[in-house]
Amino acid sequence: MLAMNYRGPYRVRADHKPDPVIEHPGDAIVRVTRACICGSDLHLYHGMVPDTRVGHTFGHEFIGEVVDIGSEVKTLKVGDRVLVPFNLFCGNCFFCKHELYGNCHNTNPQATAVGGIYGYSHTAGGYNGGQAEYVRVPMADVGPMVIPDDIHDEDAVLLTDVVPTGYQAAEMGDIKEGDTVVIFGAGPIGIMAAKSAWLMGAGRVIVVDEVEYRLEFVKRYAQCEVVNFREVNDMAEHIKKMTDWMGADVTIDCVGGDAAGSIAQTVTGRLMKAQAGSSIVLHWAINSVRKGGNVSIVGVYGPTFNAIPVGNVLNKGLTIRANQASVKRHLPRLIEHIRAGRLNPKEIITHRIPLEEVSDAYHIFSSKLDECIKTVLIPPSAREVKTVTSSAQN
Repeated sequence: MLAMNYRGPYRVRADHKPDPVIEHPGDAIVRVTRACICGSDLHLYHGMVPDTRVGHTFGHEFIGEVVDIGSEVKTLKVGDRVLVPFNLFCGNCFFCKHELYGNCHNTNPQATAVGGIYGYSHTAGGYNGGQAEYVRVPMADVGPMVIPDDIHDEDAVLLTDVVPTGYQAAEMGDIKEGDTVVIFGAGPIGIMAAKSAWLMGAGRVIVVDEVEYRLEFVKRYAQCEVVNFREVNDMAEHIKKMTDWMGADVTIDCVGGDAAGSIAQTVTGRLMKAQAGSSIVLHWAINSVRKGGNVSIVGVYGPTFNAIPVGNVLNKGLTIRANQASVKRHLPRLIEHIRAGRLNPKEIITHRIPLEEVSDAYHIFSSKLDECIKTVLIPPSAREVKTVTSSAQN
């Protein structure tokens, strides 16, 4: 099969790899029809996450068609069109029973750090991902969801991570009616967090980024205010000026360790790797929120150390919540929002690129070229099936 192949920082290519096979009676094999490049993939691409091994296939956002199932799989059948949450989970452990699917204790040898994640580093279990023609899906009775007929493929693929993560980012902020919410990052997650903040009753939403076309996009898509941090001398002071010197009620980090905005943080976190990525956004989030406010973190940082102002957290009485999204818990509500027209995820997709051109796709997304917001990869087998289907219908 054709699959993305990681060759080291800033080096990926499309290669032929062996087709996945059933390794356990609970497995399924899915023929991928759509896969995305996520901002989290860029942390791997940039060499920010430990134990990212040469030869690995990335991709934790994918949908497809079931082509084979193990003998113990009961809820899926061959031919089902499925979306696969980015996190692997068993459904039976303490955390799964509490719907903390991103914290499953049985899908990663290093589960005390993080649950299993498709297409991520071996710190997250080392499972090959969906930027390929086929992917093995363990615990297939638990994770995948059959896509309703009225849900578009491109909405479905964004339900595997982007939409639930943005939604949970807002949810963890415990937004109250009328709250001012400041979101750092105007990438796909930040865009969805902004949209979700309105759904949860926010009275004002402000998004911070440095890239003008992204700010223009989120301003139009999520009807929010925007701030370019390159035009601001002191972020905390600027947000306080915008909020009658109180600070925001809720701040949300949708960036993580690749954040720009501080030379010192860039050098120590991104270049020297003396800490687990640049933590400048965490500083902004903590210092910009009001006393007694809430800070939500979904931006990805590598394990295990970051220099952040913990004293300010204590002295301001802040509540901090962070986690990987429990995708499956959110899906019924998010599908309801899509059907009602309150969310239209596929509108954020700007680039649809053949899997064969995955190297160019990563370069475009990483370098923010061609006003790229969200990239979808389309495997050749998916294009061939679509062509045959269209011909038959004609």
